[in-house]
Amino acid sequence: MIIASRIAGFGHYAPERRVDNLELELKLGLSPGWIELRTGIRSRRWAAATETLTDIAAKAGDMALDEAGVDRNKVALTLLATSTPDHLLPPSAPLLAFRLGLSASGAIDLAGACSGFVYALVLADGFVRAHGKPALVVAANILSRRINMKDRGTAAVFADAAGAVLLMPSAVRDSGVIGVELIQEGQNYDTIQIPAGGSKRPLESGFDIDEMRITMPDGRAVFAHAVRMMTQSGARAMERAQLSSNDIARFAPHQANSRIIDAVCNQLLIAPDATLRTIGEFGNSSAATIPLSLSLANKERCFASGECVLLAAAGAGMAGGAVAFRFA
Repeated sequence: MIIASRIAGFGHYAPERRVDNLELELKLGLSPGWIELRTGIRSRRWAAATETLTDIAAKAGDMALDEAGVDRNKVALTLLATSTPDHLLPPSAPLLAFRLGLSASGAIDLAGACSGFVYALVLADGFVRAHGKPALVVAANILSRRINMKDRGTAAVFADAAGAVLLMPSAVRDSGVIGVELIQEGQNYDTIQIPAGGSKRPLESGFDIDEMRITMPDGRAVFAHAVRMMTQSGARAMERAQLSSNDIARFAPHQANSRIIDAVCNQLLIAPDATLRTIGEFGNSSAATIPLSLSLANKERCFASGECVLLAAAGAGMAGGAVAFRFA
């Protein structure tokens, strides 16, 4: 009897090109050390000019599928969490599923920004429980192509990467997704945005290209919103799972800013050494940061049966959420 889902495989990919802080600080007119002091980021990865979103997503997906050892013809759903699809139309997920050889899989993009992986994981878990078939969740972004180099608040932070998990049916009670809290603060909708390119402000002749790049007018407000939302959703997810902070073996927060991570850990009473941190090396790749962190952590030390992890994210929208997960 299927009563849960389990993570059977992890995958990740980060482009080869490493961009150190000094390179950006020179371009942005910042003093050496400015970026790391304010964000915790030392470097980030940017995709090569020839790499597409589906290229990097496929590499992470391949890794997760291979690690799971699943028959690819059995995977029934592919969810791609991204804010930078190959095209506005068509969605990129069907191409991703095709490239991965998932001939029997449905496929759709999810535009959840930084919280995209958390939302996709919850939806995939529900699908696996309801239908008893495997589901692939990939989160990937190429944010380097949406950076406004006139805006140091975003140019210094965003990066390119992909992460993936393969969910399989499980009969192990009290495992898999055991606590969820999904939230939004639509009143703060425009705190992080790409102003134009949608149906509200479509492209037209003479358009200012900077209107198609990421803007974050008030970084302090974003910081406060993110800390509050990640803390609230994390606490409620643990409560629903009947867990305390002492039960959390590893915490995987969205890697937006090291000070945000510190503040959330302090408020949730999660020990610093239990917190996954990839922001220093890989920067902020939006939805991809959590599965990237999970995959890297699993490579370093495999998640053990019974181990509880907490995931939490908040970002553009403002959309956020948290998931408590117990490994079978």
